[in-house]
Amino acid sequence: MNIWFRFIILILLSVTPTMISKLFKAVIMGPPGAGKGTISSRIVRDFGLKHLSSGDLLRSQITEKTAAGVKADDFITKGQLVPDDVMVELILNELRNMTSTWLLDGFPRTVPQAEALMKEQEINTVINLDIPFDEIVKRLESRWVHLESGRVYNLLWSPPKVEGKDDITGENLIQRDDDKPATVRARLETYKKQTTPVTEFYRKHNLLQTFSGTETDKIWPEVYKFLSSHIKPIN
Repeated sequence: MNIWFRFIILILLSVTPTMISKLFKAVIMGPPGAGKGTISSRIVRDFGLKHLSSGDLLRSQITEKTAAGVKADDFITKGQLVPDDVMVELILNELRNMTSTWLLDGFPRTVPQAEALMKEQEINTVINLDIPFDEIVKRLESRWVHLESGRVYNLLWSPPKVEGKDDITGENLIQRDDDKPATVRARLETYKKQTTPVTEFYRKHNLLQTFSGTETDKIWPEVYKFLSSHIKPIN
């Protein structure tokens, strides 16, 4: 047997299945207050995916003054929405350089964005968190903040020691306008109107995996079980 052929065979035998498997690429969707942050952090912890926030990527490229970042900043400065083609350019610029598994959060928000993403990247799954709007309103209207430090309290599960007061300074807590019920419901309706076509797009491509419930700690085991059937946990 040719010595080089033997050498190649030995190299292939030494490579583990995870080394030769394709990168796992996922998208997570869910309305404001649905627990995306908590679920995403647990996916990162247990499966090693890199969490990519579209907002963070946008700010990063604006700071670095990339071509797409400059375009986006021009629209933002004028108080306008960043167009689909600019957002696509921003996100794909980042994903093209990714060499690890990733979880994309906050993108796509429109069907044209979803189509552009799928055209260039092979998405393995889309995790969709389906939380009743009434539950989200209850969660967010219970959230109070100490403005100077940014400390956040929730009256349902992490209340301050003294009602209405910051645990450290004793100063007054406030409720952000964004957390008031009327504002939350308006944001949720906007989200529903904007993203329903996107979830239907992914459903038609057999990529949408919806997890319903009212408690993140009860939804997480189902997400974990599902992901474990596609990618090996690191813990």
